Amino acid sequence: MLAFVAAGPWIVRELGDGALAPAAAASGLLTMLAATLSSRVDGRIALAVVLVLALAMRLSLVGEEPFLSSDLYRYIWDGRVQAAGINPYLHVPADPALAPLRDLKIFAHINRADYAVTAYPPVAEMIYLAVTRIAETPLTMRLGMVAFEVVIVIVLIDLARLLALPRTAIVAYAWHPLAIWEVANNGHVEAAMVALMMLGVWLLLRARRVAGAVAVALAALVKPYAVLILPAFWRASSWKNWDWRVPLAIGAAVLLCYAPYLGAGTAVLGFSSGYFAEEGLASGDGILLVGFIQNLLGPVPGLVLAYVLAAAAIMIALGVHYRFEPQRPPRQTIDAIVVLLTVGLLLISPNYAWYFLALVPFIALGAGAPAWALTLGALLHYRPLYFGETNDLIWKFLATLPFLIVLAFSAVRGLWRRRGSTRAA
Repeated sequence: MLAFVAAGPWIVRELGDGALAPAAAASGLLTMLAATLSSRVDGRIALAVVLVLALAMRLSLVGEEPFLSSDLYRYIWDGRVQAAGINPYLHVPADPALAPLRDLKIFAHINRADYAVTAYPPVAEMIYLAVTRIAETPLTMRLGMVAFEVVIVIVLIDLARLLALPRTAIVAYAWHPLAIWEVANNGHVEAAMVALMMLGVWLLLRARRVAGAVAVALAALVKPYAVLILPAFWRASSWKNWDWRVPLAIGAAVLLCYAPYLGAGTAVLGFSSGYFAEEGLASGDGILLVGFIQNLLGPVPGLVLAYVLAAAAIMIALGVHYRFEPQRPPRQTIDAIVVLLTVGLLLISPNYAWYFLALVPFIALGAGAPAWALTLGALLHYRPLYFGETNDLIWKFLATLPFLIVLAFSAVRGLWRRRGSTRAA
């Protein structure tokens, strides 16, 4: 695994970006093997092997140019703009007002530089500012994100103990190719989101539910889709007996984090509306199910709205079902969070692999084959092979297909087991 990761830059130079994604996905088989073997060992030496090699894999990539995304440069730019005393939600990078801040190393690589203000929520912006005060370089930003992974690993080790799993089970996260490439090389801020989210889960299982909900709210202010797991933190014993501490704590955290940026007015929402349109979410072309229907039937009036309402209804129903219950064992709480996160990601239908990084830590906590399939298949979002003018939806479907196959296989196997038990009875 370490040899493959170290060879990554050579693979890109010799074979191109298109060869890296399938190779990285295939390397996940090594990670799966390591995770299987981890259940047989739980010693300090084994844990040291997992952690040392995980760090070596990441250090072999942090100095390379990002292969699959240029988002890293926007992070650095936003930190630089804030350090100059300018609200990052006010100006696009190409705005003449920011001309003194431009350079060839960072500005030249920013995506959407001439038409989009930052799309990132305030906690992400605070992280960019903090990291770039050390140095405004890709290396520093990547190391900052790897530091958040240290938090993830520490939390996972304690959660593994709580769930009676071997500590070495963390290999499923530490050696997962999605985590290695998206954090160590692409430097994606999802590392910070996942760290805060997992901290929230840890607090929940340690009977600090309100504090855990605040941690997840902060994670959502890095990347909003962390809100998918919040229902697991909100207790409601009946429709008339809601515990308002969690929503009040979340609201206070959100207001405090947005306060430094409110000078931008409504622009503080950033490029969110433009992003929805650009990624095909507003038209439905970027949503897997809607996109396929519209490709078959042509534009269907009201289809996107119907899908959004149906997706919202599904998540609300799941949220009510999985709302916090004081007597729920830790294993069931983790399972509930995995369901909320998995269903939510499938309904959102992301266009990018790094969105699925949120699910990877839960593999180390027993999420199982469906989570492996969804997170490794996510690398196909990079469209590693080309067949003429293949529709982007085909790649989104191919990225989801391994998950659907595993889910179908699990359902059939469960059905046969139930039939076998019935016949035996």
